[in-house]
Amino acid sequence: MSGSFNRSYVVFLACTAALGGLLFGFDIAIITGAGPFLVRQFDLSDISLGWAFSSLLFGCVLGSFFAGRVTDRYGRKRMLVWVALLFVATSVATALAPNFPVFILARFIGGLAVGGVSLLSPMYVSEVSPAAIRGRMGTVYQMSIVSGLLTSYSINYLLRNTGPYNWRWMFLTGVIPSALFLLLIALAPETPRFLVRIGRKREALLLVERISGKETAEVEISAIETSLSSVREDSSGLRRPGVRKALIVSLGLAILIHVSGINTIVDYAPAIFLSAGWKVDGALFSTFLVGVTEFIFTIVAFWTIDRYGRKPLYIVGSLGMMLSLAGLLAAALTGRFHGLAVLVLILAYLAFFCSCVGPVFWTLMPEIFPNDVRGRAMVFPVLLQWVANAVVVLLFPYAFHVIGKAVTLGFLALMCLTQAVFAWRFVPETRNKPLEEIEAHWNAF
Repeated sequence: MSGSFNRSYVVFLACTAALGGLLFGFDIAIITGAGPFLVRQFDLSDISLGWAFSSLLFGCVLGSFFAGRVTDRYGRKRMLVWVALLFVATSVATALAPNFPVFILARFIGGLAVGGVSLLSPMYVSEVSPAAIRGRMGTVYQMSIVSGLLTSYSINYLLRNTGPYNWRWMFLTGVIPSALFLLLIALAPETPRFLVRIGRKREALLLVERISGKETAEVEISAIETSLSSVREDSSGLRRPGVRKALIVSLGLAILIHVSGINTIVDYAPAIFLSAGWKVDGALFSTFLVGVTEFIFTIVAFWTIDRYGRKPLYIVGSLGMMLSLAGLLAAALTGRFHGLAVLVLILAYLAFFCSCVGPVFWTLMPEIFPNDVRGRAMVFPVLLQWVANAVVVLLFPYAFHVIGKAVTLGFLALMCLTQAVFAWRFVPETRNKPLEEIEAHWNAF
């Protein structure tokens, strides 16, 4: 593929789809600050609080499954428009919930949107981005996620003293980015690979010409057609050996990224800081520092992912996360789990995740699957990572407070080490490779 492409247009398309990541991060993290106030409002136990946090995640499971099943039929753009509408509606419904069951239901339905966008946005970004910058454009999605997290942390802190219903305003602010996402995605085109898939070759050619230039457009469209036509003769779809291998690797990554603890740290940061002796205001401000750290180190990934590759970053990030958790484990075992040391170690953990593992995961997922089954195949790792996410977040308050900090942190550290070994052994390098070339790798593997 030529190195010449319309950078500004690609960035516009990637940023438009990646706004879904901002809503992903916003909805995941807005409850971190609202959590202490929800406990008072609804008199929640540890398990009830776990449901308050995880209900959205269980909705994500269903949302990712549904989106993956229908996107190969109806397209990436159309499904993203429906997802944006759902974000708007559930932001209002959560804010106005009159009781805890209605709150749980609204969060669950909001999870449908988050689950859908977690599959559709990375897929859209991957399919419109030239290979030379696909990693960086994939990082834009992760950057949007952490921007959503940072936005939520900021809103939580600013609204913390605005009365007993401050948590309602926290959720209601989600209407603004949701409406912006709806407007921009409605104006965006469908991806060229889906257009070729449904027989709109001329439209796809014009779009690729605008993205990559006329010199390479015909070659790219021909490669896409060859990729699609060669598999139409094989009706086995997801059962093809190459696809099965990619699926197995993706499922391993999907489980490990959450059992290594990232969303327990993000979702329960205030609770962790409170357990370390911080006051409520200090704990909420510390979550703002968490968001700033995530944003800064995701920018680092933007400049490294296409330079050093996916696999080295995944291994380095996993080992760094392990060492950070080992430090927290040592603090818990020695009775020093308090103060500045806890904050520094948590920020170090997040720095390794955001500069390495997070961006690579969401870049790899759409990269490693063939054109003809990308939507259907992505259902499995995306759905599984939401299941793992939901289960870990649901059980974390109980594990942290009842089973104990040391055991919980030790388990998470072990999972980070397992993730590093898995990436070293099984993850292919996809840097600077067209999607069709990555597909050929699995067939030859």
